[in-house]
Amino acid sequence: MEFPIYLYLGSWRIHPHVLLESLAYFIGFRVYLWTRQPSGMSKVMSLQILAGIIAGAAIGAKLLFWLEDPAATWEQLSQFHLLWGGKTIVGGLLGGLIGVELTKRWVGWKKSTGDDFVYPLILGLVLGRIGCFMTGLDDHTYGTPTNWITGVNFGDGIYRHPTQLYEILFLITLSLLLIPIYRHRSVNQHGAYVSGTMFQSFMTAYLLFRLCIEWIKPTPHPYLGLNNIQLACIAGIIYYSLLIVNRYKQRSSIPHSQIPS
Repeated sequence: MEFPIYLYLGSWRIHPHVLLESLAYFIGFRVYLWTRQPSGMSKVMSLQILAGIIAGAAIGAKLLFWLEDPAATWEQLSQFHLLWGGKTIVGGLLGGLIGVELTKRWVGWKKSTGDDFVYPLILGLVLGRIGCFMTGLDDHTYGTPTNWITGVNFGDGIYRHPTQLYEILFLITLSLLLIPIYRHRSVNQHGAYVSGTMFQSFMTAYLLFRLCIEWIKPTPHPYLGLNNIQLACIAGIIYYSLLIVNRYKQRSSIPHSQIPS
């Protein structure tokens, strides 16, 4: 198998990362529009919050990428094309979170808005990681050398952990595990479902996975043996752990007779 694995449309040769990342954004957004539940939010307010998500995600993805190797980033400050070339999913997710929370405070919306994004995000991440895998070494998302049976030769004769495929498998498994929460949210008898539960569960699980998978990626670990993504994951896990504790406190305040069996 030769990498990158180009895709062909007639005489057009399409780079897999460009195509799959574009599909991830397009299909993910269409799934969001199709599956979101009515919230009573005005169209203007929903557009403002969406703009906050996009802006926060874009800034977060770049900032966390620049912190991967601070020394290299400092040396490349004058080479804007190099600084512009990378981004991180974890930075995008956490940046989007900050952006949406700040925007919600600005527009005065207090309810959680994350649950509707869970399955569109999972689908988008899976499509994006397929593109990363098909791109091979140029994408820099592969793992460390390994003699495991799962090792993949991306073209230079070295077998590496296909961390992109590990993430795809994890995301598919997570999507199945979240189905009971999705059904509970859809039924929501007597208001027993606490808004935001599904998104908080998704983020906590994904950040835990990324915290672990980063140990088998050949990125610099300059922060006391951790890398930039792991530090962000730890901060996000602490944040969502506090939210989950608060969620259970909210649930325990609901009279037992109102909680569906």
